[in-house]
Order: sequence, then structure tokens, then C-alpha cells
Amino acid sequence: MLNFPSWKIWGITLLSALCVLLAVPSFLPASAYNQLPGFVRAIHINLGLDLAGGSHLLLEADTSGLAQTRAEALEDNLRRELRGASIQIGEVSARGGQLSFIVRNPAQVNQARDLGRQLAQPAGFGSTAEWSVDVEGSRITMRPTSAGQNQAIDQAMDVARDVIDRRINALGTLEPTIIRQGENRIMVQVPGLQDPEALKNLIGRTARLEFKLVDLTATPEQLQAGRAPVGSQILPMAEGGGRIAVQRRAMITGDQITDAQQAFGQQGEPVVTIRFDGAGSRRFARVTQENVNKPFAIILDNVVLSAPNINEPILGGSAQISGSFTVETANALAISLRSGRLPVELSVIEERTVGPDLGADSIRLGVIASIIATLAVIVFMLATYGRFGVYTTIGLIVNGFMIIGIMAFFNATLTLPGIAGFVLTIGAAVDANVLINERIREEQRKGKRLLDALESGYREAQTAIFDANITNTIAAILMFYFGSGPIRGFAVVLMIGIVTSVFTAVNLTRMMVALWIRRARPKELHI
Repeated sequence: MLNFPSWKIWGITLLSALCVLLAVPSFLPASAYNQLPGFVRAIHINLGLDLAGGSHLLLEADTSGLAQTRAEALEDNLRRELRGASIQIGEVSARGGQLSFIVRNPAQVNQARDLGRQLAQPAGFGSTAEWSVDVEGSRITMRPTSAGQNQAIDQAMDVARDVIDRRINALGTLEPTIIRQGENRIMVQVPGLQDPEALKNLIGRTARLEFKLVDLTATPEQLQAGRAPVGSQILPMAEGGGRIAVQRRAMITGDQITDAQQAFGQQGEPVVTIRFDGAGSRRFARVTQENVNKPFAIILDNVVLSAPNINEPILGGSAQISGSFTVETANALAISLRSGRLPVELSVIEERTVGPDLGADSIRLGVIASIIATLAVIVFMLATYGRFGVYTTIGLIVNGFMIIGIMAFFNATLTLPGIAGFVLTIGAAVDANVLINERIREEQRKGKRLLDALESGYREAQTAIFDANITNTIAAILMFYFGSGPIRGFAVVLMIGIVTSVFTAVNLTRMMVALWIRRARPKELHI
């Protein structure tokens, strides 16, 4: 019991003090908090939507056009592979989400089929084919398999979640909650943001940027009727309400953009400057060299922003998008472009705004509940165990600060269920001390000496303490793994509280008891 070396005493003391210090910034008022150094301000607890207020959106993805997008991407890859193998094809169709083409030389049908199967089978052990390949004479048809389509939807939703996360973080807001729900829904909660319209405009934009050559063969009658020449499509203009014909194949897409920034044009108007990656720069330079004095269209989400003329080759790997922008809309577009495009269209099916007043009331009531729970436990422990109740009280207070300090260090988000978990942890934190104290009493009733009773009490109680807390930890892990939102917030606080309560009960209070016995050398225990 008295075997507490100096390194252990210093270790427990410094660890407890460090956690208490980490909790301090979270208690400071805003005026004092803003005066702290930057690295200290980074250590704090973030408040969840239910405490800080903010915007809540539930988005649903339209995956109906995903098959068509995949077919068009497969067409580009297939053309490149067939061109490398010197296989000529004709009558290529990507309608209905399936790819069909004719091999001009019948002797090369089998070779083309094998190349198609290679593209249909992704790399990796145990992977399933994403496309079925059927041959009818000289025509090869590639249709998406159900497994491939499901995998594509799952990947698209993961990408959409990541894109939304990058766009929101670009606004400077902290700790957004972005969670997939079901197969095609994403829940977005942004604490502190009270403008859901701006949030919807930012994350709802697909931001599919394309550069396509203008089809000059289209007649005014075709444009009026909405009938495009073969290999082209009719798209609306953002300004003027007119229409324009552009080639279906894009000369370059937004996937090859490495950066996008809001800037100002020669006339002082807001514009967006973009920069391409290496492959995009080379392709853009080659296409503009081959099409000097021809117009090309800058298309965002199937709307033509502008159709400038290629006066000379553009070799710098950058371009400028102009239109009827304000500084705010240009900045929003730049954020959307550099964060990546959404692979699916998202629509808002649920919208909710939480005011900060409700969160302030929740925090106030949560603090009151925590104080009442702590005081009730302290009074009980002091009345029941005397001096050992004092040690338990010190451990209980340190435990509360340690929970807050650890959460602040990891920038965890505190929600209303998290406050409930904190109150529950405080109430249950003395369980270990009760077990230890009652075990010591039992050993004293058996007639053991003071030090033997203390040693046996702590040693024998540890088994029950660890068994009980391992069970609670398993429950918390399951809640965190299978739960979402509020359930996870509760589980996080509960897991941290379990660790800190065991530390303070088994190590901190034991150290205080050992130091008291060394100093006072009591003849008997009153517990």
C-alpha cells in the first residue's frame, strides 16, 4: 500500500494537473478566450447543434443519372484502350446507361471483347465485374451489373459526403456533423450557422464544370426546336435566355482542376480563376491549339456561363470564368470547384434551424443538473466515509475536469446527450470508491491490521471495478459504432468518463491515502 515511488507520484500528479489545465479554456468567457494564443484556443470543446444552434439539413441523392455518367466515363476509357490496340470502332452509343459499339474489323471482335472485360473487372482480389460484356456479331454491348451499380452508388455517396465536408470547412465553420443515412441520404448539421439558404446553395450545387467546343453546324431552326446535330447537345445560356449547341464530348472537365479562386477581371468585375493539373493543362493546350478562332463553351451544371472565342492557344494551364457574378457568388463557385464536384444531385428533403436560445437553456440546465448531482454525491460520501469521503470528493472533482480536458484536447463536440452522459458518469464515478471503502471495512471486520486491510481492500476491489467498467466500455463502444449523432455524443462522453473514473479511483485516491498514512502513521481507521 505504501509502495508509491516518486516517479509514480509525479506521474499521477502531472497527468491530473495537465488534464485540469486543458479544461480551463473551455470555461473562460469569450473576451478572455480571444486573448489566448492560437495554439491554446485550438484546445476547446465544440458545442453541438442542439447547444450552439445552427442549421440541419437532410439531403437525398438522385442516383438515376449515375448509370449514364458511368457509361460516358467508360466510353472515354474504352476509346483510349481500343485506340492503343489499333482497333477501329463505329456507332458508339451510351444511352440508357449501357455502352454499345460496333467493331469495324470482324477479326478484332474477340480482342475488343477482352479489352472490354478487362475494364469491366476492377483490380483487386475477390472483386466482382461491374459490367457484363455481350457480343452479337460485330456489336459489343456492355451493361452495368447490379453489384457494380450498388457499388457505384455507395462510392458516389461516400464521395458526396467528403465533398460536402470540404465545402463546409472552407467556410471556416467548426465541427460539422456529416453522416450518411441509408443508401442515398446524407444528414448535415452545422453548429453556429443560422443561414440554411446559404448552406443549401453551397452544398447543393453539383459543380460539374466542363469545357466543350461549340458546334457551329447547328442551325437556328435546330436550336429553336431543341434538336442537336449528331454528337452534340443543346444547352441553355446563363445570360440572355438563349440556347447554344455544344459537342457532347468535353475537351476538359472539372476533375482536372487543382485550384479555383475568386478574383477580379480587367474591368474590375468578379471572376473565378482556375488552374488545371498536368494532364489537364496539356489537353487544354492541345485542344486550343487545334481550334484557334473557334468558340468554346464554359459549362457549369449543364448551363453555359460563357462561350468565348479561342484567339490564341492557351498554354499556361489556367483559365478564367466570367459571368454575372457578385463577390459572394464567385467565392461560392470557387469553393465548389476546388472542393470537387458532386457525383450525384442532392435535394433537401428536411430543413431545420435551431436557435441559440434553446441551446443556452440546455447548457444552463445541464450545468445545474451536474452541480446538483456532484453535490449530492459529495454529501453522501462525506457523511458515509469521513476522511476517505474527502479523498473520494477530490477524485470526483478531478475526474470531472479530466473528462472536459480530454474532450477539449480532441476538439470533441458536446451535445445535450453528452451532458447527460457527463452527469451519469459523475454519478457513477464513485462506484469504484464505494467498492474499495466497503472492501476495506470488510477486511477490518475480519481483524486484519490497518495496512493489510488497506492493501487487501484495494487489491480485491480492483477485480470488480475492472469487470464492471469493461462491461460499460463494451456497451459504449457498441453505441458509438452502431449509433449516430446524439447516441455517439453520449457514448464518447461515457467512454472518456469510464477511463478517467477508474484512473482517479484506483490511482489518484490510492496515492492520497498512501501519502496520508506515510505522514500521519494512524493506529486505526475510521471508515
